[in-house]
Amino acid sequence: MQLLAGPCVIESEENIFKIAKELEKYHKDSDIEFYFKASFDKANRTSLHSYRGPGLQEGLRILQKVKDEFGYQIVTDVHETYQVEAVSQVVDMLQIPAFLCRQTDLLVACAKTSCKINIKKGQFLSGDAMRYPALKVLETRGCDKATYENSKEHGLFLCERGNTFGYGNLVVDMRNLPIMREFAPVIFDATHSVQMPTAKDGKTGGDSKMVPYLARAAAAVGVDGFFFETHFDPSVALSDGPNMIKLNELETLIETIKQIQEII
Repeated sequence: MQLLAGPCVIESEENIFKIAKELEKYHKDSDIEFYFKASFDKANRTSLHSYRGPGLQEGLRILQKVKDEFGYQIVTDVHETYQVEAVSQVVDMLQIPAFLCRQTDLLVACAKTSCKINIKKGQFLSGDAMRYPALKVLETRGCDKATYENSKEHGLFLCERGNTFGYGNLVVDMRNLPIMREFAPVIFDATHSVQMPTAKDGKTGGDSKMVPYLARAAAAVGVDGFFFETHFDPSVALSDGPNMIKLNELETLIETIKQIQEII
């Protein structure tokens, strides 16, 4: 399975390397295709005063250093087309944020690179509607039909991360997983799925204790991989702490997921 894991945002070089070291076991696991995830810029924070990250140049320097040190494949998100070329020289997978999953110019710019692409499903879209962002990438890469096999061949993944449910809450409709798998490999984002957007004093809240339940459910339904944001101490994380899983709890959850996958 694919595993995309790491902190929400680059807080410091020291912090990133400590977390990256703790995730080394997954890179060495022959059953896992591991990608280290961290953002250089969180461009969609709730408040203007929230920490965004070190920025493009410094962020890419740190991600390249992690790649060189550990040999990891790297995934990070891009928010604007001008970022794509520089980021694609460092990372192995480009991630499209959920709010931007319909942005044609961004999708096309990413599709013109040689990187794999992970498109996060918008909190406002059905699983079936993700066929069209997928086609924007596939058609740019010379493929006119969205099928699981074609998407896999062209390095395209779709990522489930919940749907808006009233104000300040998300729910996961597990039907979206098999629906999207009809035309692309699917990653389940178990941490952003428990977010409570703009629910906590101008910052995104969340309910991290629900992460294992949703991850196990997704494993039982069937997905191609998982996305987890993780931290030594989510309570002091500079972004998305309330929905992160602690590093020391991740290993047990991964083993449980593997056991479920073996059964199904």
